[in-house]
Amino acid sequence: MPVVPADPVATALHALGERGRRDVPLAPCTTYRVGGAAAVYVEASSLDDLRRVARAHADSGLPLLVIGRGSNLLIADEGFPGIAVAIGAAHNAIDIDEASDRVTAGAGTLLPVLARRTAASGRRGLEWAVGVPGSVGGAVRMNAGGHGSDVAHSLLTATVADLDRTADDIVVERPAAELGLRFRGSGLSASSVVLDATFQLRSGDRDAAESEIAEIVAWRRANQPGGQNAGSVFVNPIPGEVSAGELIDQAGLRGLRHGSASVSEKHANFIQADPDGIAADVRELMRIVRNRVEEQSGFRLRSEIRLIGFDETHDHVGDDDQHRDNHHEHHVEVH
Repeated sequence: MPVVPADPVATALHALGERGRRDVPLAPCTTYRVGGAAAVYVEASSLDDLRRVARAHADSGLPLLVIGRGSNLLIADEGFPGIAVAIGAAHNAIDIDEASDRVTAGAGTLLPVLARRTAASGRRGLEWAVGVPGSVGGAVRMNAGGHGSDVAHSLLTATVADLDRTADDIVVERPAAELGLRFRGSGLSASSVVLDATFQLRSGDRDAAESEIAEIVAWRRANQPGGQNAGSVFVNPIPGEVSAGELIDQAGLRGLRHGSASVSEKHANFIQADPDGIAADVRELMRIVRNRVEEQSGFRLRSEIRLIGFDETHDHVGDDDQHRDNHHEHHVEVH
């Protein structure tokens, strides 16, 4: 068995050098804007930075959390007792190959920016992404999607760094077929960092692409709330047939409040956090909603939100189910 250092945090900080910071609040890194601090925080702007993270992870034994836009994370109020890795601005580039209609985007690129850039170039296939407030890296990890499409529809390859390795060759280009993409999930481990992604798009009419984007933006403004949330909380049990929002509505939970968290009046599958809210209230409201929906309909909802730093020993309310994809069964487990 590996030897656990007496002070894992100090060990990790030593390996990271000047790149590492202790006890950095993570709430500002997420769209929920609640939760505690990371024991260790590092912004990785280069491959060398990622190699340092891999060494810090190996030397300290601390768990890893990769943060992009933070639009699908709920951090516990107690924080994350490991190494939080933020992808720096160096990973925000977008390259459009005019001849092949292939587009490569850095992991830190915001999806709405990518959607608008590709549409403006006359490329079709990523218009749906304008309605998803996340980053390319997070989108690949969660197979993000909406409006009838998702990442898997057009993803060709992703460049991935494996932080469980400490050798120089920690980066590999992986075809989409090897990523285990499924409905709102993938086979990527916590130690895998997406650095960029290449999409195969198609040439099309620029006006039509930008018109579709305008329609999606208008629909989003009319049907989804702003404020502190992480988008849809639960995965639709049967995509295209049974939606989580409808089930929550039918259970009479629209507007339900628990402490500083509430089910949105505008969209029942959104849970809002108050500006001075706490993560524990959001998590508890998720549990209440899940249980009442199951009592009412028989569907056991699975969370689309990654729960970080919570004790799930007694009550599994969320984090991506790495083993099931039973979207056509009445009982869809929340893991």
